[in-house]
Amino acid sequence: MALSASNLSVGDSHEEVIVDDLTRTQLVMYAGASGDYNPLHTDEIYTREVAGYPTVFAHGMLTMGLTGKMLTNYVGDGRLKKFGVRFTNQVWPGDTLTTKTTVKEIQKIQESWLVNLDIQTQNQTGKTVISGYATARIDP
Repeated sequence: MALSASNLSVGDSHEEVIVDDLTRTQLVMYAGASGDYNPLHTDEIYTREVAGYPTVFAHGMLTMGLTGKMLTNYVGDGRLKKFGVRFTNQVWPGDTLTTKTTVKEIQKIQESWLVNLDIQTQNQTGKTVISGYATARIDP
């Protein structure tokens, strides 16, 4: 069922676990699917010895994509009009991520209803890894 302006209020929120125990295999699979073979995401030795990180970490766009899937689960397919994020912390293998979206504004523009959302994706310790916004078309 699609979201509607008549059953939404400013401050309403929706939360969803977007990945439970992120694996290195998922990082490699994303590298293959996206064509982004930056060694920071797939090469343990390079990441530790050359870049100085403790281990490989997730592509920012992987985390954004998982967050986006949560949004479309919430607002419905084909309804997302805008989506933007700021990457605030690395996502490591073993992390569990939860995204929470909160209704910031509901507006009618001409004949269309829109909802503006704030987005926070956090890891299992409560550290924010993505903050962002989205706008989606909703039913009256």
